[in-house]
Amino acid sequence: MSFARITGTGGYLPEKVLTNHDLEKIVDTTDQWIRERTGIEKRHIALEGQTTVDLAERASRQALEMAGVKPEDIDLIVVATTTPDRIFPSTACLLQSRLDIHGCAAFDVQAVCTGFIYALGVAEKFIKTGGSKKALVVGAETFSRLLNWEDRGTCVLFGDGAGAVILEADDETGILSTHLHADGDYEALLRVPFGVSQGMEQMDDINSKVEMRGNEVFKMAVNTLGRIVDETLEANNMEKSDIDWLVPHQANIRIIQATARKLKMSLDQVVVTVNEHGNTSAASVPLALDVAVRDGRIKKGEMLLLEAFGGGFTWGSALLRF
Repeated sequence: MSFARITGTGGYLPEKVLTNHDLEKIVDTTDQWIRERTGIEKRHIALEGQTTVDLAERASRQALEMAGVKPEDIDLIVVATTTPDRIFPSTACLLQSRLDIHGCAAFDVQAVCTGFIYALGVAEKFIKTGGSKKALVVGAETFSRLLNWEDRGTCVLFGDGAGAVILEADDETGILSTHLHADGDYEALLRVPFGVSQGMEQMDDINSKVEMRGNEVFKMAVNTLGRIVDETLEANNMEKSDIDWLVPHQANIRIIQATARKLKMSLDQVVVTVNEHGNTSAASVPLALDVAVRDGRIKKGEMLLLEAFGGGFTWGSALLRF
């Protein structure tokens, strides 16, 4: 039986940087308030005309290079995004064209901040069942386009970016398990309230922006991620001490700290990049993974737990040996 192993990672953040001090000039907030409650110091914002597929392409080329894989060898593309370039075709199809790849399956997955974990779970099943040998899995967002810049409860939290991995079939254990969940009963706590089928004429400047009930989302995220840690370890007959690295969704430093406590892990074993780019939704887990792989912290053979929580609500995890 083939396993799906990550052989390359990539990441890209737009050049434009918006610091907390910059936000102080446009909304009623302070650098101290943002840092103390979220851990965020700055976020990257896509330039005018720069789209999700532009970011995805940069991250994908990095991942291909690290893996030593040619674009024409890719036989599956899965892109996780909440902010596609177009209603259709999918961002994955646009990325496929950019990379000069032809004929393989290419599609988007939408699970907001859990999107990359969902996409990884889907691609892993393709490889495990023989439907793919080399897959490109991407999380990419231009989330700043969904923000109300007068809402201090949301605009300080999010940024833009992309992360990518190459998954290859391997006889050695790579991904041990993925765990994907959702509960739509909580949609009102974190959402964009209108969409295409409700009539695009209703999508004005306000009701097409992110709405969030922050305190309730925070509590749900902490409790839910705690449960999925237990579920993942139990499914693999592992102890908390078996995990070498936690690579969490980069939404809020307090949520990350709570999950680390659940695992009884020092923050030295947790990849934290939220201070550098804020919440980049589906891009945040692969961006954090890429940083830790490239700086040498994560080494071959180590056990990683990836996890995320997002609007829907959706949540998920992936346990893998790097």
